[in-house]
Amino acid sequence: MRRTQSAAAVLFFAFAATAAGGQALATATQPLALSAFGGATGSYIGLDNGKNIGITAGVDLRILSYHHFLPSLEIRGTKPVSDGTVASEENAAVGLKVERIYGRSAKLHPYVDFLFGRGKIIYPGYGRENPEGTEIYKYTPSNILSAGGGIDVDISHHFALKLDAQIQRYEVYQITTSGKVWGKPITVGVVYRFDFNHHPRKEK
Repeated sequence: MRRTQSAAAVLFFAFAATAAGGQALATATQPLALSAFGGATGSYIGLDNGKNIGITAGVDLRILSYHHFLPSLEIRGTKPVSDGTVASEENAAVGLKVERIYGRSAKLHPYVDFLFGRGKIIYPGYGRENPEGTEIYKYTPSNILSAGGGIDVDISHHFALKLDAQIQRYEVYQITTSGKVWGKPITVGVVYRFDFNHHPRKEK
């Protein structure tokens, strides 16, 4: 998971530096687009009705468009900010995001995504016993699959509001007889879009 988070940080800073000198064109017309997002996440853990609050951040890199669909590479991660009453979930994932843009001035950006990564479920207090009662776990690491979607709503050329929901599958054979936990995080946040395009300088 640390490798995935490090890759996200490198990608973010590398492309942010490249985009810093850009000037504005309509976002929908850009062949190359980079955006970063962050927000507060409320998670339904999927284990004994547990809930948790966390912070989610990520980046999206779009390199092409296809028949009004805009595919991107997405990297995102979630970090819990409280222990929760039952458990909390931490993860980092990468995958494909596909969006469309609606409105004359690109106001609405609905999207779906499918991600794969690593995560862990953290158990507060003394930990959680396995079904046999023979071992106690402070946390259980896992591969995760995450599928979901949401909508970004433009409030300016660079900024948008985000509403996002995911369903995430964790493998927890140590803790549950089914071997799986389905987390359901919902994120409300803000998107910032960088600009790779340049206008010609205006003559004085």
